[in-house]
This record gives sequence, C-alpha cells and structure tokens, in this order.
Amino acid sequence: MSDFFHRVAPGAAADIERLSRLLYELRENRQHLLAQYAVADETALLARIRQREVAEHPAYDHYLGACILRQAQAAARAELQQLTAVAQQQ
Repeated sequence: MSDFFHRVAPGAAADIERLSRLLYELRENRQHLLAQYAVADETALLARIRQREVAEHPAYDHYLGACILRQAQAAARAELQQLTAVAQQQ
C-alpha cells in the first residue's frame, strides 16, 4: 500500500483530515435524526409525516435538518474528492 499522505502538502493533508471528520459528523448526525423515526432516508420520513404516522412537529423540522445534512455531505464529499485528486497529481 502506498503512503498517500507522503506526497501531500501539510496544509492539504490537514484539509483532507478536516473534511473527513466533517463527513463523519454529518453522516452520524443525519443517521441519528432518521433513526428516531425508524427510516432510512428523508423520503421515507416525509412519507411517514404525510401519512400521519408521526407528528408533523418536530418530524418536519427533523426532515428539513436531514435534508440540509445530506446536502452538506454532498458538498463536503465533492470538496474532498477535489482535494484528493489534486494531492494525487503532486
């Protein structure tokens, strides 16, 4: 196995570590929100709200929060992919 971080600038390595940690936190917080309603994703939570299986409040707030966390995950993942691609070219 090659040492990926051997060729990475210290600043870039710190950014990669920071984004990796952020991705972990976003994922865990999203899973925690959804687990309260025993659903796998936001679509399933919204369906449960619409079918009145769960109370609209705070479930809808949690639905919105989970959506925001998913969007933040996508943005952080894209930034991490860009950083790692640049690091591999060095």
